Amino acid sequence: MLDTDDLTTAVARMRATLGRGPVVALTGAGISTDSGIPDYRGPDSPPRTPMTFQQFVGDAAFRRHYWARNHVGWRHVHRTRPNDGHRALAGLEEAGVVSGVITQNVDTLHEMAGSRRVVDLHGRYDRVTCLSCAAVISRDRLAERLTALNPGFTGGVDDVEVAPDADAVLASTRGFTVADCTGCGGVLKPDIVYFGENVPRQRVLESYRLVDDAEALLVAGSSLTVLSGRRFAKRAADQGKPVVIVNRGPTRSDAIAAVTVDAGCSPALRALEAAYQR
Repeated sequence: MLDTDDLTTAVARMRATLGRGPVVALTGAGISTDSGIPDYRGPDSPPRTPMTFQQFVGDAAFRRHYWARNHVGWRHVHRTRPNDGHRALAGLEEAGVVSGVITQNVDTLHEMAGSRRVVDLHGRYDRVTCLSCAAVISRDRLAERLTALNPGFTGGVDDVEVAPDADAVLASTRGFTVADCTGCGGVLKPDIVYFGENVPRQRVLESYRLVDDAEALLVAGSSLTVLSGRRFAKRAADQGKPVVIVNRGPTRSDAIAAVTVDAGCSPALRALEAAYQR
């Protein structure tokens, strides 16, 4: 991590490299850690194997367990609020520097902070969709239905992804009742892109347009481990546009970056916003 003097120097390099804009921002989990949302790929994060799309759609026990845990824990995200990193990007958009945000997060905090042009690359936690008829409902509405179907269910549900005995953990939610689509009876799934599932093409194309129309790319809080985000850094670099990365720890695109800053997003982006105001 950088001390204050080093961060001041790094921000000056970021400002000089990004220029006057337009700059497109690509954000990952690291920008939301200061809002209390864990970064599962950070340098201090435990190893985990996320549930795949195939498991969710193909195994009723996994699906039931997911919704039981989600029913208990989703309101934690619901209660979170934007931090200085989110607000700084919204401020830079207001100032005409940032043209849009491509986020790999599903927490909706950019929108809450005031960012107007946001591509929710991996979806949104606050929506649920039917895999059969494509109907979309709010997560709030589903919460009401799950509560009615499971009165008195309060949790104590472990994470099957990191549990030593997955079978026992799955068994702990055997009595939980999952809600199906009220319209067609189909399987309901969070409007979130799972591992093993493709990002909808329209979102990818919109993100490419943002990169194509920008003069530089600012990556904030992403290790760029997965291709769904890394491809935008590669596209910018292939077009000869500078890529600036702010992240705790190395990323898979450091080699193509013009500037890399090993720092937290909140202090770095707050300082960057201030640099543009001078």
